Amino acid sequence: MPLARRGSYDSNSGAGDMRARYRRILRFASWYLAITWWFELFLPRIGLVKVAERTRSKRMQRFAKGFHVLAADLGGLMIKVGQFMSSRLDVLPPEITKELEGLQDEVAPVSFVAIRAAIEAELGMPLERAFTSVDETPVAAASLGQAHRAQLISLDAADTGLDRVIIKVQRPGIDEIIDVDLAALRKVGGWLSHVKLVSNRVDMPALVEEFAQTSLEEIDYLHEASSSERFAAAFADDDRVGVPGVVWERTTRKVLTLEDVTAIKITDVEALIKAGIDPTRVAPVFAEVMFDQMFTMGFFHADPHPGNIFVTPVADSERGWKLTFIDFGMMGEVPTSTRTGLRKMLIAAASRDGRGLVNAMNDVGVLLPSAETTELERAMTTLFARFGGMGFAELREVDPREFRDFAVQFGDVVRSLPFQLPENFLLIIRAMSLTSGVSSALNPAFNLWDSVEPYAAQLLRDESGNLVQDLAKQAMETAGIAFRLPKRLDALITRVEDGSVAVASPGLEKRVARLERTMRQAVSALLFAALLIAGVLLRADDTVLGTVLMVASVVPLLHALFAGRRGF
Repeated sequence: MPLARRGSYDSNSGAGDMRARYRRILRFASWYLAITWWFELFLPRIGLVKVAERTRSKRMQRFAKGFHVLAADLGGLMIKVGQFMSSRLDVLPPEITKELEGLQDEVAPVSFVAIRAAIEAELGMPLERAFTSVDETPVAAASLGQAHRAQLISLDAADTGLDRVIIKVQRPGIDEIIDVDLAALRKVGGWLSHVKLVSNRVDMPALVEEFAQTSLEEIDYLHEASSSERFAAAFADDDRVGVPGVVWERTTRKVLTLEDVTAIKITDVEALIKAGIDPTRVAPVFAEVMFDQMFTMGFFHADPHPGNIFVTPVADSERGWKLTFIDFGMMGEVPTSTRTGLRKMLIAAASRDGRGLVNAMNDVGVLLPSAETTELERAMTTLFARFGGMGFAELREVDPREFRDFAVQFGDVVRSLPFQLPENFLLIIRAMSLTSGVSSALNPAFNLWDSVEPYAAQLLRDESGNLVQDLAKQAMETAGIAFRLPKRLDALITRVEDGSVAVASPGLEKRVARLERTMRQAVSALLFAALLIAGVLLRADDTVLGTVLMVASVVPLLHALFAGRRGF
């Protein structure tokens, strides 16, 4: 079995190799950043836009090929970056995605001699005492770890109820490699933070730190095992999803032993058809499962690339198959506030509501509070009117001149707005990108709207179900404010009267009197609204109480209308 290419994963690599690795990453990044600046920023400023457009396709091809070589040679986190780019079938051009798709889940393997030594060191026993047999040929060689099929010894098999397992082993020396890659990425992030076009949109150093935290968690297999069980518990009653069991007795920070759930790779269309499974039916179910994780559960698989998802035939299921997720090293959590904003964005997008989408973007933090959004709302409304509901395949058939016209009309608006990438958004974007990419691979004509619209409709029904309860709560809060305001105002007046508040103007007393009358009118208006709303809401369940509240609301209404007239 060959060793890792150019010694990238050799645990005996010296400091010189690590310095060379660091410099190579920076040379690559600096070169292509300079090229991008020249063609995309400088030439358009001097009127040579056509030159930039004419050479763009070839430049993208050269970049993709160069990065493919870099990532394949170095491995480590460079593979992760390549995986992200190869998954952006919906955004990035085929010149990039096609070139990098080979990096998805195939890298040069480590020799079994090194793997055996790593397992024995972690488990503290000879390999033969832990497993009856281990296949020396890896079932998968990923960027940070390597997996081998194995069979548990009879005692462990009896205890766990499992027999065939997968041993996932951290690549020797990967800790040091990740440290070097993160140092290089931090340096590149620092460069980009000085580019105003980038720094106005995203805090690059913070983004790199978020990526660093995720990467360090990914090489902690105890963390992955816990995430796997948490994910399994969330889908325990859902026949759409399967998760491998964990063999904790044979699991450490660098070795993870899991149930062998190998089945049909989700994007292997030919194998799916051969098994009697329609790929076009798999795509919407996969999208729905991912939506559930991000918009409802708030705990999601952030690396759902094709190598991490199987389609498993199930004989006793009405559907006939389920989606089996593996590799829970990269998981994301969505805070409740962010999840609420994302749900609003999904509902607005499904209903083609440009203003609602912009408001949701504000809620999530994609736009700074100071943003003037009137023109953006108009742009989103126009975009929905023309392209809303189209799938990626349909969008590719649209005349490019239409996109250019739209860009000319609204490009300045979008560029001028203070967009930003909020914290914790990196994994959300990654998961959504991979979801759309995998769905498109299953069915080139797949229209994401077909999954978004019914899902958003369900979210809207859920939100509406809580509307009456929310309105009642708001009405009671308003009533509470109404009752508290007079006391606070009286306290202020008392302080003025007893001299604890200095009065420097002879006319202040009259102004305070007018303020008191105005505030009492405002309080009466608030109390009227609170009693009326509460009465309307409660009348459906309690006719008597609801009617009493509605009648009682007339008193503060009269006070609000006539206070100040004839001493009322």
